Amino acid sequence: MELFERPSGGERAVLVHVAFESRPEEGEIAEFSELAKSAGAEPVALVTASRSQPDPRTFVGSGKLDEIREILEANAGELVIFDHELSPGQERNIERALSCRVLDRTGLILDIFAQRAQSHEGKLQVELAQLRHLSTRLVRGWTHLERQKGGIGLRGPGETQLETDRRLIGHRIARIRKRLGKVDARRELGRKARRRAEVPTISLVGYTNAGKSTLFNRLTESQVYAKDQLFATLDPTLRQLVLPGNTSVVLADTVGFISRLPHELVAAFRSTLQESIDAALLLHVIDASSPEMAGQVAEVRAVLEEIGADEVPLLEIYNKIDQLDGVEPHVERDGEGRPVRVWLSAMQGSGLDLLQEVLEELVGADQVSGRLVLSPGQGALRAALYREGHVEEEGCRDDGSLELHVTLSRKRYEQLMKEFDALKSLRSESSGQCKVLDLR
Repeated sequence: MELFERPSGGERAVLVHVAFESRPEEGEIAEFSELAKSAGAEPVALVTASRSQPDPRTFVGSGKLDEIREILEANAGELVIFDHELSPGQERNIERALSCRVLDRTGLILDIFAQRAQSHEGKLQVELAQLRHLSTRLVRGWTHLERQKGGIGLRGPGETQLETDRRLIGHRIARIRKRLGKVDARRELGRKARRRAEVPTISLVGYTNAGKSTLFNRLTESQVYAKDQLFATLDPTLRQLVLPGNTSVVLADTVGFISRLPHELVAAFRSTLQESIDAALLLHVIDASSPEMAGQVAEVRAVLEEIGADEVPLLEIYNKIDQLDGVEPHVERDGEGRPVRVWLSAMQGSGLDLLQEVLEELVGADQVSGRLVLSPGQGALRAALYREGHVEEEGCRDDGSLELHVTLSRKRYEQLMKEFDALKSLRSESSGQCKVLDLR
């Protein structure tokens, strides 16, 4: 049987969306179209269908496949993208019938991730996910390498090209996992240092394009790439944020979620998502203007449960209220007075002051911030404060003592004072909004 050889180019795409036991939903189709555009495809036609269950050979059935072929030829299409996960057999059968490249939803999202990954870790994670996906789609061997061949000069290396490819992919996956293990170990060292210093981490999570990176930039005055497109940023970014009460926290921006996120990606990005698992607080950023808001919230919660972050305290951030009529920035609280939702616009910057006050309320209660005055003989205490990342500023007084502006948890502060016997003559003086803690 003749096998179809994939052409290497072409981005004019026919999109195929099948609804099972229901009518196609406009929100799902719109998101699918945005995914295709984010990957660089040029959608030229959309084919929709309704079925009770997928056809085991061609997913859509022979009749619908003929319709797709006609639309493909009429629009000079070069690629067919399915908004569903195809089995390797279904993908091969469709390609053979249409004589063009076929991509399923998983392959589409993996392609977007491959384009967007910038850091060394991100590229490794995406390559790992791609190789795991590819390993299920190796279908043919080169006949001149098959072990069945005989005769002088015709004997192969004892395995088909398919087996060789599988072996090479297996070796590459093992190497990537080893390198990712080293990256994860370094990331874990950073997490341990923050835990030791008791600096709380606040992690931004949410559906892709909900405005996480825009909010992150507004809060930390950073320049993380933010654009109105799906998966604009992939690589996790951590920045220090000082809240109104001088509480110092680490804010983490993580990869966005999406409906039916491929399991290969969840597994590959588990070390990145560990920032969310270990966070003191999750900020679930929600696009309040989206008609699909309820479904997006449910998808994010499902992924959080899958990675084991569903037990972490969570604050909902309803973003993009500038696109809603009559909604002003405000805070919603539960029956016990605890804040549970903050309504704001990250793009316009309205409501950010409310959010920072709420964050101070939720994570800042157990922290102290002030200026410590250390005598020259308290160098060991100074070194410990620097080692754990508590010192924000240092100056020298006329009498030779050192004045350090520090932020740390009350518990750790008391431990350090006791450990270095520095509480003997503690006194405090008012100095603006800070306290001068004289330890001489």
